[in-house]
Amino acid sequence: MIRLLTVFLLFMATALPAFAQTSQSGGALQPRAWFFGDQDPAPPSPAFAKSPQVSAPATHTDSGAVRPPAAVGADQASATDRSVMTLPPEDQPETGTLQALPANLERQVVPFRTKEPAGTIIVDTGHTYLYLVLGRGKAMRYGIGVGREGFTWSGVERISRMKEWPDWFPPKEMIERQPYLPRMMAGGKGNPLGARALYLGRTLYRIHGTNQPSTIGKFVSSGCIRLLNKDIEDLYSRVQVGTRVIVLPAPKPAVSHRGGGDTVAEEVRPESSGGPRMTPTAAITSSRLPPTR
Repeated sequence: MIRLLTVFLLFMATALPAFAQTSQSGGALQPRAWFFGDQDPAPPSPAFAKSPQVSAPATHTDSGAVRPPAAVGADQASATDRSVMTLPPEDQPETGTLQALPANLERQVVPFRTKEPAGTIIVDTGHTYLYLVLGRGKAMRYGIGVGREGFTWSGVERISRMKEWPDWFPPKEMIERQPYLPRMMAGGKGNPLGARALYLGRTLYRIHGTNQPSTIGKFVSSGCIRLLNKDIEDLYSRVQVGTRVIVLPAPKPAVSHRGGGDTVAEEVRPESSGGPRMTPTAAITSSRLPPTR
């Protein structure tokens, strides 16, 4: 018994002071380092530890990467804009301040003597005028652009179809000469057919507006008859499907403009049972004629 008590006292005298030594960090008991095999104790964890900083992923830049054809973020041209850019210079829309037409090419009511009934359209190719017969010796006269040399025609037709802001389908003959033309161009202000189109029978010809006002009074087209957009809109509102259209030949002026008003100087034979009388000098036009409905 005495021996056991002696061993206990020796243990308490040597182990207890080392085990019970305290530190003031956080007010908690911490054992000496040697008690744990000479390992430093881990520092206490704070109540709220900061989360590690997460950096944004690095942006990968590759100078050899394939990019869009235009600059990133740049506005892309619409299909219509791209079609306009393919047009030849003579068909490009005019921009900027437009020059006023000569007074004689402005739309106006004029004295006009003819045997044709009111409502008939008469195209005086030689003088670049289009007349809408009003009756009682009057007609509405419009300045027009007509076919250039080798592309004029004459004959009698009727309006078979009317279209607002028509699409343009260059015919194969024109594409063969100008393969860079668009195969189709949607209607709009940049379209060469302008604001309205009056289709003539089953031919490829038509009376239409224009995106080039300065060409009025000139021989510039591939056979079609062009008016200012405001004038074709006016004519469009005055005619209908079935309206008779007489196109007079260019080489021999068909209208006299000497005193007493304008006068048709050549009798035009009406349509016969075998079809309209057509004497085109070139079967070329500026667009394809859709099926008549």
